[in-house]
Amino acid sequence: MSDTQLLKVDNLSKSFGGVRALHHVSFDLKPGELLGVIGPNGSGKTTLVNLITRFVKPTSGTVWFKGKKISHLPPYKIVRLGVARTFQMVKPFYNLPAFKNMIISLYSPRMKQLAGGRYGDRDAVALDLLEEVGFERDAHVAYKLAGALPQGYLKRLELAKAIALEPDLFILDELFSGLSLAEVASIVPIIEKMRIAGKAIIMIEHRLKELFRIADRVIVMNYGEKIADGTSKDVMESEAVKSAYLGTEAD
Repeated sequence: MSDTQLLKVDNLSKSFGGVRALHHVSFDLKPGELLGVIGPNGSGKTTLVNLITRFVKPTSGTVWFKGKKISHLPPYKIVRLGVARTFQMVKPFYNLPAFKNMIISLYSPRMKQLAGGRYGDRDAVALDLLEEVGFERDAHVAYKLAGALPQGYLKRLELAKAIALEPDLFILDELFSGLSLAEVASIVPIIEKMRIAGKAIIMIEHRLKELFRIADRVIVMNYGEKIADGTSKDVMESEAVKSAYLGTEAD
């Protein structure tokens, strides 16, 4: 890895039985860079994320983070090194208030390490983080049961749990899915703030217009392979992308 690389994915592949889900995918990522990952359903996007975070074991290939090989490590050790992810299907503790859902992140070994064992008032930290992502403290939304919250707030809660880990790399799996345009517009400044702070971000998205406005680079996946890698303009002009994925959306 070069000194400018934070993440390096090298020839990553995964097969489930006789089904090839990912085939020799390679790319790198710099601090402060936002990489979009797009492609049709079943193209291998979430498999790629699961391999990077080691929720799934790769068949072959290597993942490096901060110059350290991580493709053999369990997920909790990867989190401890500074990688945090959100999930497309949010599954909070529905019977707990929203701010209590922050407990796992705020009590994590990574936060203990960063805080030197001095956590402080974690409820106060949780409320501050939720307010940062758009929970109105005066409306007491953070105190409501997670099961009573609409999708927009659940996605914000998912993001807040990742931010609480103070990672160097955020992996956001369809964060914008199910959100209104106004909700997306309110989250974009949070993402921009993360980039300004030098955080690298990988975003899997189907909301192409919203993603292209903020992405530095875009990778296009199809049938488990990377078929394009470049600026949003470059990939939109690729004939391979138009025929394999975008179709009429390329117009």
